[in-house]
Amino acid sequence: MEPRNCSQVLEFLLLGFSREPELQPFLFWLFLSMYLITVIGNLLIILAITSDTHLHIPMYFFLSNLSLSDICLTTTIVPKMLANIQTQNKVISYDTCITQMNFFILFAGFGNFLLAVMAYDRFVAICHPLHYTVIMNPRLCVLMVLVSCILSVLHSLLQSLMVLRLSFCTDLEIPHYFCELNQVVQLACSDTFPNELVMYFTSVLLGVGPLAGILYSYCKIVSSICAISSAQGKYKAFSTCASHLSVVSLFYCTILGVYFSAATTHSSHSSGAASVMYSVVTPMLNPFIYSLKNKDIKRALKRYL
Repeated sequence: MEPRNCSQVLEFLLLGFSREPELQPFLFWLFLSMYLITVIGNLLIILAITSDTHLHIPMYFFLSNLSLSDICLTTTIVPKMLANIQTQNKVISYDTCITQMNFFILFAGFGNFLLAVMAYDRFVAICHPLHYTVIMNPRLCVLMVLVSCILSVLHSLLQSLMVLRLSFCTDLEIPHYFCELNQVVQLACSDTFPNELVMYFTSVLLGVGPLAGILYSYCKIVSSICAISSAQGKYKAFSTCASHLSVVSLFYCTILGVYFSAATTHSSHSSGAASVMYSVVTPMLNPFIYSLKNKDIKRALKRYL
Protein backbone atom coordinates (compact mmCIF):
# COMPACT_ATOMS: atom_id res chain seq x y z
CA MET A 1 0.00 0.00 0.00
CA GLU A 2 1.24 3.45 -0.86
CA PRO A 3 2.21 5.51 2.19
CA ARG A 4 0.06 8.54 2.86
CA ASN A 5 1.66 11.90 3.35
CA CYS A 6 1.60 13.17 6.93
CA SER A 7 -0.13 16.37 5.80
CA GLN A 8 -3.33 14.31 5.44
CA VAL A 9 -5.63 13.62 8.39
CA LEU A 10 -4.31 10.62 10.29
CA GLU A 11 -5.38 8.87 13.45
CA PHE A 12 -3.33 6.76 15.81
CA LEU A 13 -4.50 4.12 18.26
CA LEU A 14 -3.06 4.23 21.78
CA LEU A 15 -3.26 0.62 22.91
CA GLY A 16 -2.35 1.43 26.52
CA PHE A 17 -1.52 -1.26 29.07
CA SER A 18 -4.28 -3.82 28.79
CA ARG A 19 -7.27 -4.57 26.59
CA GLU A 20 -9.06 -6.59 29.27
CA PRO A 21 -12.32 -4.82 30.19
CA GLU A 22 -12.24 -5.86 33.86
CA LEU A 23 -8.90 -4.06 34.37
CA GLN A 24 -10.05 -0.73 32.94
CA PRO A 25 -11.84 0.59 36.10
CA PHE A 26 -8.82 -0.29 38.22
CA LEU A 27 -6.43 1.47 35.83
CA PHE A 28 -8.71 4.50 35.64
CA TRP A 29 -8.91 5.04 39.40
CA LEU A 30 -5.24 4.21 39.90
CA PHE A 31 -3.99 6.83 37.44
CA LEU A 32 -6.62 9.35 38.46
CA SER A 33 -5.45 9.07 42.08
CA MET A 34 -1.80 9.37 41.08
CA TYR A 35 -2.55 12.39 38.89
CA LEU A 36 -4.48 14.20 41.64
CA ILE A 37 -1.72 13.49 44.18
CA THR A 38 0.87 14.81 41.72
CA VAL A 39 -1.01 18.02 40.96
CA ILE A 40 -2.04 18.77 44.54
CA GLY A 41 1.35 17.89 46.03
CA ASN A 42 3.39 19.95 43.57
CA LEU A 43 0.89 22.81 43.71
CA LEU A 44 1.21 22.93 47.50
CA ILE A 45 4.99 23.09 47.15
CA ILE A 46 4.69 26.06 44.75
CA LEU A 47 2.17 27.89 46.95
CA ALA A 48 4.21 27.28 50.11
CA ILE A 49 7.39 28.64 48.48
CA THR A 50 5.72 31.71 46.98
CA SER A 51 3.84 32.57 50.19
CA ASP A 52 6.85 32.29 52.56
CA THR A 53 9.46 35.02 52.14
CA HIS A 54 12.03 32.89 53.98
CA LEU A 55 11.96 30.48 51.03
CA HIS A 56 12.71 33.11 48.40
CA ILE A 57 16.21 31.75 47.82
CA PRO A 58 17.72 30.02 44.74
CA MET A 59 17.24 26.44 45.97
CA TYR A 60 13.47 26.86 46.43
CA PHE A 61 13.13 28.99 43.31
CA PHE A 62 14.46 26.05 41.29
CA LEU A 63 12.27 23.64 43.26
CA SER A 64 9.12 25.61 42.45
CA ASN A 65 10.02 25.48 38.75
CA LEU A 66 10.62 21.73 39.00
CA SER A 67 7.20 21.28 40.63
CA LEU A 68 5.58 23.31 37.85
CA SER A 69 7.39 21.18 35.26
CA ASP A 70 6.14 17.98 36.94
CA ILE A 71 2.53 19.22 36.89
CA CYS A 72 2.77 20.10 33.21
CA LEU A 73 4.48 16.80 32.35
CA THR A 74 1.76 14.62 33.86
CA THR A 75 -1.02 16.87 32.55
CA THR A 76 0.33 16.33 29.05
CA ILE A 77 -0.30 12.58 29.10
CA VAL A 78 -2.53 11.42 31.99
CA PRO A 79 -5.85 13.24 31.23
CA LYS A 80 -5.89 11.89 27.67
CA MET A 81 -5.12 8.40 28.95
CA LEU A 82 -7.96 8.66 31.50
CA ALA A 83 -10.37 9.83 28.79
CA ASN A 84 -9.39 6.89 26.57
CA ILE A 85 -9.95 4.42 29.41
CA GLN A 86 -13.29 5.93 30.40
CA THR A 87 -14.71 6.15 26.88
CA GLN A 88 -13.02 2.97 25.61
CA ASN A 89 -11.93 5.03 22.62
CA LYS A 90 -8.22 4.67 21.98
CA VAL A 91 -8.13 6.98 18.97
CA ILE A 92 -5.90 10.07 19.05
CA SER A 93 -5.72 12.42 16.10
CA TYR A 94 -2.47 13.08 14.28
CA ASP A 95 -2.33 16.74 15.39
CA THR A 96 -3.09 15.86 19.01
CA CYS A 97 -0.45 13.12 18.97
CA ILE A 98 2.26 15.44 17.65
CA THR A 99 1.25 18.13 20.16
CA GLN A 100 1.33 15.67 23.05
CA MET A 101 4.71 14.36 21.98
CA ASN A 102 6.07 17.90 21.63
CA PHE A 103 5.02 19.01 25.11
CA PHE A 104 6.15 15.77 26.73
CA ILE A 105 9.65 16.20 25.28
CA LEU A 106 9.62 19.86 26.35
CA PHE A 107 8.70 19.33 30.01
CA ALA A 108 10.78 16.16 30.41
CA GLY A 109 13.82 18.01 29.07
CA PHE A 110 13.06 21.07 31.21
CA GLY A 111 12.94 18.92 34.35
CA ASN A 112 16.22 17.28 33.34
CA PHE A 113 17.95 20.65 32.98
CA LEU A 114 16.49 21.87 36.29
CA LEU A 115 18.00 18.91 38.13
CA ALA A 116 21.42 19.88 36.73
CA VAL A 117 20.89 23.52 37.72
CA MET A 118 19.88 22.46 41.24
CA ALA A 119 23.03 20.33 41.49
CA TYR A 120 25.12 23.38 40.59
CA ASP A 121 23.28 25.37 43.27
CA ARG A 122 24.16 22.76 45.91
CA PHE A 123 27.75 22.69 44.64
CA VAL A 124 28.14 26.45 45.15
CA ALA A 125 26.37 26.33 48.54
CA ILE A 126 28.66 23.62 49.95
CA CYS A 127 31.95 24.21 48.13
CA HIS A 128 31.83 28.04 48.06
CA PRO A 129 29.54 29.05 50.95
CA LEU A 130 31.12 32.48 51.48
CA HIS A 131 30.49 33.47 47.85
CA TYR A 132 27.08 31.82 47.53
CA THR A 133 24.96 34.97 47.61
CA VAL A 134 27.28 36.67 45.12
CA ILE A 135 27.43 33.77 42.65
CA MET A 136 23.80 32.64 42.90
CA ASN A 137 22.31 36.10 42.46
CA PRO A 138 18.69 36.46 41.25
CA ARG A 139 19.79 37.45 37.75
CA LEU A 140 21.83 34.26 37.29
CA CYS A 141 19.04 32.08 38.70
CA VAL A 142 16.46 33.49 36.30
CA LEU A 143 18.95 33.23 33.44
CA MET A 144 19.66 29.53 34.12
CA VAL A 145 15.95 28.71 34.25
CA LEU A 146 15.34 30.72 31.07
CA VAL A 147 18.20 29.00 29.20
CA SER A 148 16.91 25.59 30.35
CA CYS A 149 13.45 26.47 29.06
CA ILE A 150 14.75 27.73 25.71
CA LEU A 151 16.90 24.63 25.16
CA SER A 152 13.93 22.40 25.99
CA VAL A 153 11.66 24.27 23.57
CA LEU A 154 14.23 24.08 20.77
CA HIS A 155 14.77 20.38 21.36
CA SER A 156 11.04 19.60 21.34
CA LEU A 157 10.52 21.66 18.19
CA LEU A 158 13.41 19.89 16.45
CA GLN A 159 12.03 16.44 17.25
CA SER A 160 8.49 17.44 16.23
CA LEU A 161 9.64 18.90 12.91
CA MET A 162 11.61 15.74 12.20
CA VAL A 163 8.45 13.67 12.77
CA LEU A 164 6.38 15.95 10.53
CA ARG A 165 8.54 15.01 7.55
CA LEU A 166 7.62 11.32 7.90
CA SER A 167 4.91 9.45 6.01
CA PHE A 168 2.71 6.82 7.62
CA CYS A 169 0.91 3.74 6.34
CA THR A 170 -2.21 2.05 7.69
CA ASP A 171 -0.61 0.30 10.69
CA LEU A 172 -0.92 3.15 13.16
CA GLU A 173 -1.22 1.29 16.48
CA ILE A 174 1.00 2.68 19.22
CA PRO A 175 1.61 0.05 21.94
CA HIS A 176 1.93 2.77 24.56
CA TYR A 177 -0.30 5.00 26.70
CA PHE A 178 0.89 8.23 25.06
CA CYS A 179 2.57 9.36 21.85
CA GLU A 180 6.16 8.56 22.72
CA LEU A 181 8.69 9.79 20.17
CA ASN A 182 10.39 6.48 19.44
CA GLN A 183 7.08 4.62 19.11
CA VAL A 184 5.73 7.14 16.61
CA VAL A 185 8.91 7.07 14.52
CA GLN A 186 8.79 3.26 14.32
CA LEU A 187 5.36 3.45 12.65
CA ALA A 188 6.63 5.52 9.72
CA CYS A 189 6.81 4.08 6.21
CA SER A 190 9.43 6.55 5.01
CA ASP A 191 13.14 6.63 5.85
CA THR A 192 13.60 7.12 9.61
CA PHE A 193 17.41 7.16 9.66
CA PRO A 194 17.64 11.00 10.01
CA ASN A 195 15.15 10.84 12.89
CA GLU A 196 17.09 8.10 14.66
CA LEU A 197 20.33 10.01 14.15
CA VAL A 198 18.85 13.16 15.67
CA MET A 199 17.35 11.18 18.56
CA TYR A 200 20.65 9.51 19.44
CA PHE A 201 22.63 12.74 19.07
CA THR A 202 20.25 14.78 21.23
CA SER A 203 20.04 11.98 23.81
CA VAL A 204 23.80 12.06 24.23
CA LEU A 205 24.05 15.85 24.16
CA LEU A 206 21.03 16.77 26.30
CA GLY A 207 20.90 13.63 28.43
CA VAL A 208 24.51 12.78 29.20
CA GLY A 209 25.50 16.47 29.42
CA PRO A 210 23.30 17.38 32.43
CA LEU A 211 24.02 14.02 34.05
CA ALA A 212 27.77 14.63 33.72
CA GLY A 213 27.31 18.06 35.31
CA ILE A 214 25.36 16.50 38.19
CA LEU A 215 28.01 13.82 38.76
CA TYR A 216 30.82 16.41 38.66
CA SER A 217 28.99 18.63 41.15
CA TYR A 218 28.43 15.79 43.57
CA CYS A 219 32.04 14.61 43.29
CA LYS A 220 33.11 18.08 44.42
CA ILE A 221 30.40 18.11 47.10
CA VAL A 222 31.50 14.75 48.52
CA SER A 223 35.15 15.84 48.61
CA SER A 224 34.18 19.06 50.42
CA ILE A 225 32.01 17.18 52.93
CA CYS A 226 34.83 14.72 53.64
CA ALA A 227 37.11 17.66 54.42
CA ILE A 228 34.78 18.83 57.21
CA SER A 229 36.18 17.78 60.59
CA SER A 230 33.02 17.50 62.72
CA ALA A 231 30.44 14.79 62.20
CA GLN A 232 27.64 17.28 62.84
CA GLY A 233 28.98 19.56 60.12
CA LYS A 234 29.15 16.67 57.67
CA TYR A 235 25.57 15.67 58.44
CA LYS A 236 24.31 19.24 58.08
CA ALA A 237 26.10 19.70 54.75
CA PHE A 238 24.84 16.38 53.38
CA SER A 239 21.26 17.00 54.53
CA THR A 240 21.05 20.12 52.35
CA CYS A 241 21.43 18.03 49.19
CA ALA A 242 19.89 14.71 50.31
CA SER A 243 16.45 15.49 48.83
CA HIS A 244 17.89 16.57 45.50
CA LEU A 245 20.13 13.51 45.36
CA SER A 246 17.10 11.28 46.01
CA VAL A 247 15.12 12.92 43.19
CA VAL A 248 18.08 12.68 40.78
CA SER A 249 18.59 9.00 41.60
CA LEU A 250 14.89 8.24 41.14
CA PHE A 251 14.67 10.16 37.85
CA TYR A 252 17.74 8.73 36.14
CA CYS A 253 17.38 5.19 37.50
CA THR A 254 13.82 4.95 36.15
CA ILE A 255 14.86 6.32 32.75
CA LEU A 256 17.77 3.86 32.55
CA GLY A 257 15.37 1.12 33.58
CA VAL A 258 13.07 2.01 30.68
CA TYR A 259 15.84 1.84 28.09
CA PHE A 260 17.42 -1.31 29.50
CA SER A 261 13.99 -2.93 29.64
CA ALA A 262 13.29 -2.01 26.02
CA ALA A 263 16.74 -3.20 24.92
CA THR A 264 16.55 -6.58 26.66
CA THR A 265 12.89 -7.55 26.20
CA HIS A 266 12.17 -5.76 22.89
CA SER A 267 8.59 -5.40 24.16
CA SER A 268 6.80 -2.11 23.70
CA HIS A 269 4.27 -3.00 26.40
CA SER A 270 6.96 -3.57 29.03
CA SER A 271 8.62 -0.34 27.92
CA GLY A 272 5.32 1.49 28.36
CA ALA A 273 4.88 0.07 31.84
CA ALA A 274 8.42 1.10 32.76
CA SER A 275 7.81 4.61 31.36
CA VAL A 276 5.14 5.12 34.02
CA MET A 277 7.94 5.30 36.58
CA TYR A 278 9.58 8.47 35.27
CA SER A 279 6.52 10.09 33.66
CA VAL A 280 3.94 9.55 36.45
CA VAL A 281 5.47 8.01 39.59
CA THR A 282 8.54 10.27 39.85
CA PRO A 283 6.57 13.57 39.60
CA MET A 284 4.17 12.18 42.22
CA LEU A 285 6.95 11.30 44.67
CA ASN A 286 8.96 14.52 44.31
CA PRO A 287 6.75 16.61 46.67
CA PHE A 288 6.96 13.91 49.34
CA ILE A 289 10.74 13.65 49.04
CA TYR A 290 11.24 17.40 49.41
CA SER A 291 8.60 17.98 52.09
CA LEU A 292 9.39 15.01 54.34
CA LYS A 293 13.13 15.74 54.47
CA ASN A 294 12.93 19.53 54.57
CA LYS A 295 11.95 21.38 57.75
CA ASP A 296 11.58 24.70 55.92
CA ILE A 297 9.07 23.25 53.45
CA LYS A 298 7.10 21.54 56.24
CA ARG A 299 7.01 24.79 58.24
CA ALA A 300 5.86 26.76 55.19
CA LEU A 301 3.17 24.18 54.40
CA LYS A 302 1.84 24.37 57.95
CA ARG A 303 1.69 28.16 57.75
CA TYR A 304 -0.05 28.08 54.39
CA LEU A 305 -2.59 25.41 55.36
